[in-house]
Amino acid sequence: MSKKSIVLLSGGLDSVVSLALAADMNYNPKLALTFDYGQISFNRECKSAKEISKYYNLEHQIIKLDWLKNILNSALKEEKNIPALKEDVLDDKNITKKTAQAVWVGNRNGLFVNIAAAIAEIKGYSHIVLGANNEEGSTFKDNTKEFIQAENKALVYSTNTNVEVIAPVIDKDKPQIVEIGLKLNVPFKYIFSCYKNGEKHCGICESCVRLKRALKLNNRNDLIEELF
Repeated sequence: MSKKSIVLLSGGLDSVVSLALAADMNYNPKLALTFDYGQISFNRECKSAKEISKYYNLEHQIIKLDWLKNILNSALKEEKNIPALKEDVLDDKNITKKTAQAVWVGNRNGLFVNIAAAIAEIKGYSHIVLGANNEEGSTFKDNTKEFIQAENKALVYSTNTNVEVIAPVIDKDKPQIVEIGLKLNVPFKYIFSCYKNGEKHCGICESCVRLKRALKLNNRNDLIEELF
């Protein structure tokens, strides 16, 4: 079967660079899925994902998970509860494990992968592209190689076409992901990695601070000024 892939596209750095890498690696991305599960940033994420999908000539589909929205108890549901961090504590695991727990959504990536797998089998797609990466894998266990390996073992039994999850940046940290994105001419102007819902990145949530540090380490203060 020829490769055709579905991209789990939030519009953030990791998912966008993973999309670009999947295309570069001939996984032939065709469809982007963006999930509405009650996160306050959804409208802004969706705008970003639509622009990126148009840029890469992908079909874009929104998956509404109203049942999850109704029971969601993550800080991602209310802006006032989202933790703020400073750059100098990003590598302090005692702190970042607590902030990760605050924004945790139980089985989110597992749910996204399994919905995408159902669509993939029905539509004849072979792969699912996930933006899991090494930096977030240190605090989010659904961003690890072990998670992807476990998902792929399960998909052998839950799909007849052996749909497979790939994570092109799984071994990379954020500065490396930015570097790859720059080499692949990723449209950074469309990226939205913030936990909040402003037109620009808030600059103080953990996702923003990680992106800002990565851009700084790549000497791209111009992109910091544009995005924040």
